[in-house]
Amino acid sequence: MKNIDENVIWLGWISFFTDMASSMITTLLPIFVVYVLKEGVDKLGIVIAVATFISYAFRVLFGYLSDRLHIVKPFVVLGYLISAVTKPLLAFSNTYISVALLRGIERMGKAVRSAPKDSLLSSYVKNKQHGKTFGFHKMMDVAGEMSGALVIIAIFIFIDRGESTIRNIFEWTLLPGTIAVFIAIFFLKDVPYTQKNNTSVFNKKDLKLFPMLFIYFGFIFFILSDQFFILRLKQSGYSLYTIPIFVILLNFTQTVSSYYSGILSDKIGTKKSIFIAFVFGMSSVFMLYIGIFWAGFIFLGLFTIISLNSIRSYISRYAISKGFIYGVFYGGVAVFGSLGALAIGIIWSRFGFRNAIIFSEIGMSILLISLMALKLNNVIKHQ
Repeated sequence: MKNIDENVIWLGWISFFTDMASSMITTLLPIFVVYVLKEGVDKLGIVIAVATFISYAFRVLFGYLSDRLHIVKPFVVLGYLISAVTKPLLAFSNTYISVALLRGIERMGKAVRSAPKDSLLSSYVKNKQHGKTFGFHKMMDVAGEMSGALVIIAIFIFIDRGESTIRNIFEWTLLPGTIAVFIAIFFLKDVPYTQKNNTSVFNKKDLKLFPMLFIYFGFIFFILSDQFFILRLKQSGYSLYTIPIFVILLNFTQTVSSYYSGILSDKIGTKKSIFIAFVFGMSSVFMLYIGIFWAGFIFLGLFTIISLNSIRSYISRYAISKGFIYGVFYGGVAVFGSLGALAIGIIWSRFGFRNAIIFSEIGMSILLISLMALKLNNVIKHQ
């Protein structure tokens, strides 16, 4: 890719193999928890909440440490190593508690590496093309997820679709995880810090980024995650063979749109891009409700990729303490995403799927209006 640094490309391949392994887990995890372990939807909500909280909350700490200590690559390598080692252990889980514990440890690896990784990406941006750089990286990320779903389909075609096969798939995630760690150790370059004597982490000027971040956090609270989408497919009668096809559709949508959504964000600005993403997010939940699942997965993919690329490039462009602000961003997603998963899981389990959808759509509508108000307020200030 033109104007993409070689280091960003290597990091793209690291994410490709890591997310291949992750997809081999997340595609089957709702079915494993609810149908193999015979736990309820509320227990699935707990598993998602624990994984989400740990994955994102500790990014604040490691974002802070990365900026404070000027440590980037060691955190990135350690994070990928933790994930690679713990994913296969899910094969030996027999209760939702053990699943939640292992997912929490595995997601700790994500927490260790994420903010330093984004700082690394930001440091290798060329020609101020922040959206393009993050769009390329996310494209490789979701291409890996799509590959993981394809691996599952191939295994179900040629081997078996039973419980033992699901557990074997969890074990086989060790291979792509190991490849990712190898590339991170031997090919990835560290961030070229230029101000090593500066120990200041927080800058008050970064406070201007918080209104946008909190609107995004709120939306994350109300939108249904892909795990709930997968569960709805199973409840609607789809088989283990066909469910990965929808995951592939989700990942394919993200793969083909990621690079260009980053370019779009550079051209039209963050707020307009996130507004478009929010509309797609609301549409995805509505499509899930009326049973047009293929459209729901496409819209969910567009929401995820456009909003995430926009927010990450927004921080890259405007934040002064990048590692710390990336940590705050991921920490906010942790709190709001995990609480949202708990709330939706409980509402779905106790009051039904329809009420969970109503809860989600009303909340997202409020956040969409809030984003419009923020945009209008900024326009008035600059008049």
